[in-house]
Amino acid sequence: MRRGIGTTALVAAIALAATACGGGGDSGDGEKKNANGELSGTVEFWDTSGDAEKAFFKKVAEEFEEKHPEVDVKYVNVPFGEASNKFKNAAGGGSGAPDVMRTEVAWVADFASLGYLAPLDDTSAVDNKDDYLPQAWGSTQYDGKTYAVPQVIDTLALFYNKGLLEKAGVEVPQSVEEIKDSTDAFKKNDVTPFYLRGDDPYWFLPFLYGEGGDMLDAEAKKITVDDEPGAKAFEVMKDLVDSKAAITDTTNGWENMQKSFKDGKVAMMVNGPWAIEDTLAGKQFKGDEDNLGVAAVPAGSAGQGAPQGGHNYSVYAGSDNLDASYEFVKYMSSAEVQKRTTEELSLLPTRTSVYEEKTVKDNQMVQFFKPAVDKAVERPWIAEGNSLFEPLRVQMADVLTGKTEPEAAAEKAGEEYAKLLKDGDWK
Repeated sequence: MRRGIGTTALVAAIALAATACGGGGDSGDGEKKNANGELSGTVEFWDTSGDAEKAFFKKVAEEFEEKHPEVDVKYVNVPFGEASNKFKNAAGGGSGAPDVMRTEVAWVADFASLGYLAPLDDTSAVDNKDDYLPQAWGSTQYDGKTYAVPQVIDTLALFYNKGLLEKAGVEVPQSVEEIKDSTDAFKKNDVTPFYLRGDDPYWFLPFLYGEGGDMLDAEAKKITVDDEPGAKAFEVMKDLVDSKAAITDTTNGWENMQKSFKDGKVAMMVNGPWAIEDTLAGKQFKGDEDNLGVAAVPAGSAGQGAPQGGHNYSVYAGSDNLDASYEFVKYMSSAEVQKRTTEELSLLPTRTSVYEEKTVKDNQMVQFFKPAVDKAVERPWIAEGNSLFEPLRVQMADVLTGKTEPEAAAEKAGEEYAKLLKDGDWK
């Protein structure tokens, strides 16, 4: 049952043939150098960072040109939600893919399995790999090779409005039940306790972990999302909304969640380090940064857990300027750039040495999120890992809108996983 049909090798072979045609470098092997042997040509970089971050990464990326004057960096910001499919379409078609891409950690194994990424072992892109956090480095590996270099690491946490909690006389909730119990206290001030993001399955994982579940047991090759904890996680989310302890949106969750929290309509939300700059620009926090509090995600009935996330840099296998691309990745993932990233955006570095820098040690958000990252639940770094989220997204929406019961949603998610996990003896 669920035995593989041997398609991955064929897909990868086709993909590699396509990417081999994608080059066009001067030497035919992805090298471009001028008469003096210096790197030259264009490096197109697809950055998937959001509005609050993209100006910084554009500036830093283009500074690479100062180190290598003969290289032209073409910065392109691609909306995160479109980036994975856009890259696959370009790489699969052999035309239009960038030289370097900011890849979400779950995309690396997916893209690598299709032959779209260049192996980075023994290239200049991998610089002092022992300096990387082990859990960050783990997301760069597929089938015994390195296909990415870590950029930032993250996890989810509870963001809360200190002023609203104080006004309601509510302590920082430690559990989902405590959030529910606070509903009446906030109601008197016309505030809803919590915003539950219902359109992104990444936000489902703390509820799943909180009930003692997981998407898969990759080592045992067992689908677990359809076990009892999975059904319970859907039930807990629905109960938060039905009890009026939370509001939600299944179509435009990010914008609505951020606006509700920044405007003081809700007292709490779950989010990650990438949301800090945007949140502090809201009227509840602008000029009063100390009003933003961060705590561990609320626990479920079985415990507390948040997913390990983050982003990496990967190089397109069909790039016609591999040498410059490797050097670009080395620069963008360097300790120098990571330190600046933390100083300006409060994002968590992936290099252990950067955590020793005073400005990083003193960063309030790093002080919380680093221990949280150390305890975060590592996701399965398998080729299908990225595709496991879509079934959860569909079922989340169906449960929160009353279309499907929690137990049926978990069962359906498990059925969809079985269709996706074709290679090997999954059960």
